[in-house]
Amino acid sequence: MAVMPLFLLVAGSAAVAGLARRTPVPAPLLLVTAGLAASYIPGVPDYTLDPHIVLPLVLPPLLHTAALDSSYLGLRANLRPVALLSVGYVLFATFVVGYAAYLVIPGLPLTAALVLGAVVAPPDAVAATAIARKLGLPHRITTILQGESLFNDATAITAYKVLVAAAIGAGVTWGDGVKQFAVASVGGIGVGLVLMVPLHWLRVRLRESALLENTLSLLIPFVAYAAAEQLHASGVLAVVVVALYLGHRSWQVDFETRLQEDAVWKMVSFILESAVFALIGLQLPVVVRGLEEFGAAQALWYAAVMFVVVVLSRFVWVFPATFLPRLLSARIRTREPEVTWTAPVIVGWAGMRGVVSLAIAFSIPSALHGDGSFPARNLVLFLTFTTVIATLVIQGLTLPVLIRALKLPGRDTQAETLAEAQAQNEASRAAEERLDELLQDPRNALPGPLVDRLRSVMERRRNSVWERLGAPNEITGESADETYRRLAREMIDAERRVFVQLRDARRIDDEMLRTLLRRLDLEEATAYRESTA
Repeated sequence: MAVMPLFLLVAGSAAVAGLARRTPVPAPLLLVTAGLAASYIPGVPDYTLDPHIVLPLVLPPLLHTAALDSSYLGLRANLRPVALLSVGYVLFATFVVGYAAYLVIPGLPLTAALVLGAVVAPPDAVAATAIARKLGLPHRITTILQGESLFNDATAITAYKVLVAAAIGAGVTWGDGVKQFAVASVGGIGVGLVLMVPLHWLRVRLRESALLENTLSLLIPFVAYAAAEQLHASGVLAVVVVALYLGHRSWQVDFETRLQEDAVWKMVSFILESAVFALIGLQLPVVVRGLEEFGAAQALWYAAVMFVVVVLSRFVWVFPATFLPRLLSARIRTREPEVTWTAPVIVGWAGMRGVVSLAIAFSIPSALHGDGSFPARNLVLFLTFTTVIATLVIQGLTLPVLIRALKLPGRDTQAETLAEAQAQNEASRAAEERLDELLQDPRNALPGPLVDRLRSVMERRRNSVWERLGAPNEITGESADETYRRLAREMIDAERRVFVQLRDARRIDDEMLRTLLRRLDLEEATAYRESTA
């Protein structure tokens, strides 16, 4: 892809995704629509993806970002439901959807139909978890959905590779497929376990340079993915294992690195997801032109059947996977909280497909061994596209309505705030003791006002959480803590304007302005992050 078309793609998709945030329309739907419209504009270049670079270029950074924000402890506590969804459900959906496609679409080989099943099997829980957090669903449901989206990609991609090898005539038997699946899974986890400790050690040793640490951070997912794939293991699992460890240990790196890393990975994820969905719209006309042998009505009928099978198969799996283990094991009933029928309904409906399915579909090879083409490749791409969009639109738009209608018990925000306040109180007490200890050393002598400032900042952190428990302002509805932070940001804005005026009046130079602004930026970032935590 030439530089200018690539620039136009990134700039255009980012602009549309930004516009989507100001509308009720889901960003993926708006991006695909914009890409489709742009494909008919005269002069717009043809955008093509090399199937050999889609998975190693798109998936590692997206998975790395999601895993960094996940909870290792939460995933470990919910390992059984996460495994049942990310492994069991994906394999179940692969065969159910694939066999349904085999029965419905005349002339489609079973292996090619199963490839379609593997492509659309893994849900992408980004939208679902965002909705769950916004509506205050219990942590356990959010953690399970997030954990599923991390590990189901590895299952789907491994199954996809085995099935593609069978479809293109590589002589793969079912026994070979099971062996490849086991080796890829165990190998991917092993590579991640081997890499995670030295990579973290290197990050900690580079803590004096945030730029070097973040450069390493950008390379880590690609290194982990490439190392695992070189050994014919699952690169996805290697990336997830490494990122979970690094995220769990992120407190050991420098604060500046954490701030930069968070911003950098959010930007990378935003650009990649936006560009992939825009590319779907841009390439859809080419895919549709390849459906001539099926006809529009026939292709849409297949799409409707696949959507229904995808949705129903998830419910068929989720309900038994939720209640059977509890029925068979007294230990599970004792250790885990009680589950009502409403929780699996939410988990079942939160099965939106996304970027991963699209990326896998694009990597389907065009040709078989010999001169033939992959059976109905354009139809598989079309059905992937329609399944992703249908789940995002129908399930994504109705999930908040369903959650409100079922009236699931939300998070106990009062109890969470109380626990946060108690934790902050213990931490502040430790900080106070450490300050008293340091001040006993003559080398740490400070004037009284500076000591008082240290103590007041510490006391401010101690009181801020407790203040959220108090009665809100009758006029603004804000807590005292929220009002404090808003006023602090207004004061910072006033200081910033004065610094700029002094620079414009030549009373300070640009270098000093950047130093002063950076100090204010860090303070404002702290106030913003604490007020939105």
